[in-house]
Amino acid sequence: MMIRIVTDSTSDLPAARAAELGVEILPLSVHFGEESFRDGVDITKEEFYARLAGVDTLPTTAQIPPEQFIDAFRRLTENGDQVLGVFLSSDMSGTYQSAMIAREVVDEDNIAVVDSRTVTFALGLLVEEACALRDQGLSLDELRQRVEALAGRVRLLAVVDTLKYLKMGGRISGATAVVGGLLGICPIITIENGLVASIGKGRGRKAGFQFIARWLEEKEKIDTGLPVAFGHSNAPQVMADCMEFFREQTMGARLCPMDIGSVVGTHVGPGAAGLAFFVKE
Repeated sequence: MMIRIVTDSTSDLPAARAAELGVEILPLSVHFGEESFRDGVDITKEEFYARLAGVDTLPTTAQIPPEQFIDAFRRLTENGDQVLGVFLSSDMSGTYQSAMIAREVVDEDNIAVVDSRTVTFALGLLVEEACALRDQGLSLDELRQRVEALAGRVRLLAVVDTLKYLKMGGRISGATAVVGGLLGICPIITIENGLVASIGKGRGRKAGFQFIARWLEEKEKIDTGLPVAFGHSNAPQVMADCMEFFREQTMGARLCPMDIGSVVGTHVGPGAAGLAFFVKE
């Protein structure tokens, strides 16, 4: 008997890495008008950003329905295995709720579900660590408790390149976007109370990275004994610059590069980059 780990496509865990770790990824879907695509299954990240560049209205995203979880949980537990599901913040999507409904239907005793309260490469980082803990031979309940404790310590800080998509999604006003665009303002975002929040801005990307560096010095120190994730939205070079910029602060940690997919990419647009880490206890 083993514990099978399941997450959703907003974890942005690379498919090859998920296969290596034995993680099952269930896709949310993204809709461009009447067309529907399963995130990472029917549309690649590159195809998504190419389409996003040409839209006047943002695509919409849809949660994973309970039926999809019921099928997956049944399949994964039929040979006596147990399941730990780690999903995106319940404040951003009904996906976690769908998983809880499916757990009740399939097998409450052998399925545990964690609300990560985060998303994208911070969720991917949490899944990485869940796999490391699984491999230590913990029981399902011990594993759930440890992952929930880590969820309380995971942080994401990123610099967004353009205000266009935050404006289109109604996250900021049109006037703010126009002024910010003229000044080359890059907002710095994080996840607070399960939702995306802006915590500052820099004039240009480098100033954004400097803002994050000060944040790490003054507010939340990185635990380099645990892995650190770096992520980007269709801007691998920007992520490389970000990794270089934070090389000293992340020295000694195992680094996990990830690409931001369609669900989060819908709101931040291309050109965003940042890091996710566990805060020192």
